[in-house]
Amino acid sequence: MTDNVLTHTTVLLNEAVDELLQASAGIDGAYVDATFGRGGHSRLILSRLSVRGRLLAFDKDLEAIAEAGHIEDARFSIRHEGFSHLAELPAGSVDGVLMDLGISSPQIDSPERGFSFRFESPLDMRMDTTRGQSVAEWLATAEVDQITEVVRDYGEERFAFQIAKALVARRQERGPISSTSDLAQLVADTVKTREPGQNPATRTFQAFRIFINAELEELEQALEGSLRVLTPGGRLVVISFHSLEDRIVKQFMAKHSKEVVDRRVPFAEPVKMRLKTHGRVRPSEGEVRGNPRSRSAIMRMAERTEVPA
Repeated sequence: MTDNVLTHTTVLLNEAVDELLQASAGIDGAYVDATFGRGGHSRLILSRLSVRGRLLAFDKDLEAIAEAGHIEDARFSIRHEGFSHLAELPAGSVDGVLMDLGISSPQIDSPERGFSFRFESPLDMRMDTTRGQSVAEWLATAEVDQITEVVRDYGEERFAFQIAKALVARRQERGPISSTSDLAQLVADTVKTREPGQNPATRTFQAFRIFINAELEELEQALEGSLRVLTPGGRLVVISFHSLEDRIVKQFMAKHSKEVVDRRVPFAEPVKMRLKTHGRVRPSEGEVRGNPRSRSAIMRMAERTEVPA
């Protein structure tokens, strides 16, 4: 589908919706698209739901909210909130939750958003431009150890300390970095070795985006919220695009897909398994050829097994 000029191709579109609607309620259920984006998953879900079905979406991005306004369907509603607010829904009120993590192509390809080093633009990177600090504002005061931690932990960048030192030195000499091109050039000048085919600034840009939007913290909150709101037989479907996200999803599903016995209280009832996992799916070779940005995607699926507390 198109967002004015920019196009977004939804990854694992049919696979995700097929899995979601395997919930026991089927096409009559109440579902959540926790990351609306440009609405690819939402539109397909709505096309498959019965007249009794319902779909609620979440998104922080104002452009996504505007896109959702084009959907004229009484079964659909959207909230201008991050998906960490999922837990605010009534317990056991949802038959399926779909999370398509990361960033959409229109966000990357919109120069003014500051997500990409391919364009000259202000260094913003906020998903929700109505609140919070931009990356440029944070870098104007952040210290070397803070920047190092962010770039190392969220970008898995082995030159994190050198990049942080260079950013603070630049700020002290000529003022803080404020544009995407300046940041990309500084990283390129600092990182002397690079992975084949990858811009040396890729990991730093990823790190700052994840940090400024609290993406991993929000994911953890949303996953916990899904346990509360999913009804027994409901489905949890999560598509992630890098190892940091996928590790959180994998560990969460593994943790809740086994009974837990408290060895300190030998006669206590074990904590029942709350999820039954249904494996993982990767994009087909054909999808990757048609949409190279899908190549890193991993979809993990699970089923809610018992009544929420």
